[in-house]
Amino acid sequence: MMRKLLFTTCAVLLAGCAVGPNFHRPTAPQTSYLRGGLPADSGGAPKASATDTAQNGDQQFRVGANIPAEWWHLFHYPELDQLLKRVLERNQTLEAAKQSLYAAQQDKLASESALYPSVSGYFNPARFKTSRAYSNVPMANSWLYNMHTAQLNISYSPDIWGGVRRQVEAAAQEREAQKYQMEAIWLTLTSSAVDAAVSYAMVRDEIRTTETLIGEQEEVLKSTQFQNQLGYLSMADVAQQQTLLAQTRATLPPLRQTLVTLHNEIAALANDMPDTPTPEFELDRFQLPAELPLSLSVQLINQRPDIRTAEAYYHEACAHVGVAIANRLPNVQLGFSPGFAAASIAQMAAPGYGQWELAAMLTQPLFDGFELQHKETAARRQYDEAAAQYRATITTAIEDVANSLSAIRNDADTLKLTDDAAQAATRSANIAHMQLRLGDSSRVMMLNAQQAALQAQLALVQARAARLSDTIGLFQSLGGGWWNRTDDPANKSRAGGKGQKKA
Repeated sequence: MMRKLLFTTCAVLLAGCAVGPNFHRPTAPQTSYLRGGLPADSGGAPKASATDTAQNGDQQFRVGANIPAEWWHLFHYPELDQLLKRVLERNQTLEAAKQSLYAAQQDKLASESALYPSVSGYFNPARFKTSRAYSNVPMANSWLYNMHTAQLNISYSPDIWGGVRRQVEAAAQEREAQKYQMEAIWLTLTSSAVDAAVSYAMVRDEIRTTETLIGEQEEVLKSTQFQNQLGYLSMADVAQQQTLLAQTRATLPPLRQTLVTLHNEIAALANDMPDTPTPEFELDRFQLPAELPLSLSVQLINQRPDIRTAEAYYHEACAHVGVAIANRLPNVQLGFSPGFAAASIAQMAAPGYGQWELAAMLTQPLFDGFELQHKETAARRQYDEAAAQYRATITTAIEDVANSLSAIRNDADTLKLTDDAAQAATRSANIAHMQLRLGDSSRVMMLNAQQAALQAQLALVQARAARLSDTIGLFQSLGGGWWNRTDDPANKSRAGGKGQKKA
């Protein structure tokens, strides 16, 4: 009696443990991203000017502030909101990621089946004819007889060492990795769409400014040629102006090609064909967010999908070590096969025709050419590899945030200096125009001043677009607010993919 009690107690204790290391989430690194601590604002931006737009002004950083799921609403551009809605509804890369997540959820549920007994059944009706050479023929010396066999096969392998539970744990982390890969695609997709819209608007402004600049240079060339005919300027001056005009004209085809490329990119993101119209985005209509969230490093490891993906693979590798260890230990398999065997189906209900078999089997790997040992060693090395990749992903994420913060602050300085230059060039052009009206300057000098003003305006367009683009980059580097989504398909996949959208 005591032996049975001791055996039962040991079995229960063993069933409650799982071999292999238990995963512990590493501590988040502490960093302020930039030397000198976290900045309070972008600094350096112009407060107001003759060219004041929605992209001017300082941006205040709000440390620890949450990021909205649809962060692009902060740019206050309705057509942009409509584009993002269409992209998220129609993009096939995102749809493929959703289906991969649903499949991973089913794989996880399938792995849990090993925790339960396996039951199968069969019914085998058969008719036999025996040879006269055999004696004791069944069925009252009849050479022909029937046999109906029905049986259940019930087998169960207790998870003594926790190998199955470790396998379930690994499958659950594979599902988590698929979830965060989908979130990473969502983040990349939204960031790419918003950035493409800003670039599209910038290139349109560059084309307009360049065309105006070409018109001014053509006027300068006409004046230069006229003064050459009067003997005031040489052919070298004419050739110089012709060269400048040709160089400016040569910049137009690449700009137009870039505009077409951006149009096609926006169409492809929304799963549209290239002949689908693109919203005519205007740079002046984008409003720069006045306040920007800035997550601490402790928050960052929860927000970045790539960090969460690396963590899931790290956890999965940890579970695989336990699986490899459990495969080297003894295992028990229990089996029970109740059934009936009778000459007719009616006899199955009669006493005496039942049969059963109860068995237990203990297995222990003895020699396999060190296969299982090598697999355990490989699993441990893969665990170390996943740990290194996890740390490297965190380092890259912190680098991204630091670069985004630095870019935003430098963009503000660049915009202020470019804005000052544009204002100075505009004043110079106005003075040259007034001098021409008073007869104190030549038409060529006035046109040259206007050209300089247009060149400064071109640089200002690029500076404004860069500020918008780097603001988008900050939202992307912080994770993009996916955790605040109300339509996250990852929540549906936990219920086995209920409500999932069919392709």
